[in-house]
Amino acid sequence: MSAEHSTAAAGETLLSVRDLGISFPAPGGTRDVVHDLSFDLARGASLGIVGESGSGKSMTSLAIMGLLPKGGSRRGSIEFDGRDLTALSERQMREVRGNRIAMIFQDPLSSLNPYYRVGTQIIEAYRAHRSGVSRREARRVAIEALERVHIREASVRVDHYPHQFSGGMRQRIMIAMALAMDPDLIIADEPTTALDVTVQAQILALLDEIRAESGASMILITHDLAVVSEVTDDIVVMRDGAMVESGSTERIFCDPQEDYTQRLLDAVPRIDDAIGTMRTTDTISTLPGGER
Repeated sequence: MSAEHSTAAAGETLLSVRDLGISFPAPGGTRDVVHDLSFDLARGASLGIVGESGSGKSMTSLAIMGLLPKGGSRRGSIEFDGRDLTALSERQMREVRGNRIAMIFQDPLSSLNPYYRVGTQIIEAYRAHRSGVSRREARRVAIEALERVHIREASVRVDHYPHQFSGGMRQRIMIAMALAMDPDLIIADEPTTALDVTVQAQILALLDEIRAESGASMILITHDLAVVSEVTDDIVVMRDGAMVESGSTERIFCDPQEDYTQRLLDAVPRIDDAIGTMRTTDTISTLPGGER
């Protein structure tokens, strides 16, 4: 774990989740998909929420954003920078989303509109949250955001369509869209699932680089402990909607307390080695096969 991570982890609390429960209607009553979940995230720090499909990790991220599917309800408290998000109106939550908390979803192809240039989509998102900003200024912000995620010739590629980019590049565009808002918290939900291992390593190294440069906190949602091994300060392991264990990333990897965590560790394919190689060779801006 880097010195930067250690310093960030010791900072003030940005997000505090207490006794979070998430329920959905079910025959004869309700069904809990998350129950009694509590954790803290320091300002500038990163947290991995890890678990298999159905563990409740993605529902947790949607609850933080106030974006639960229809019929979903949440209880408990989600305090962000001193405000309980569960007490905010939808209008107030819209001011928080994007501006203060940005989310990067699993599938950038479905998140990006194929009929609009990527720059247009970043520009419109930015102007929706920054009243009075001209299109010219928003375009400048969009190009800078693309440059920050290492997309070469950003001033040209800002006018390209999503299909003109690879899967890894589309994920970089989604990260750029989040960065354009300069959020305090970035939530990345399975951001590398559809990518091959080399591109996964590049995206994870990029997320870690962005966090270090911007000072934003990050929550990384994944089913794969390998994904969080090099880029998070702490880990929450979830199973069947509940926390199995939590602790520093170093402690979880070196001394897991639960058999379930150990089984997840046994499945780690060592993507962290690939991340280390990316940092050493400084090839983060170039994809395999000359992909740009």
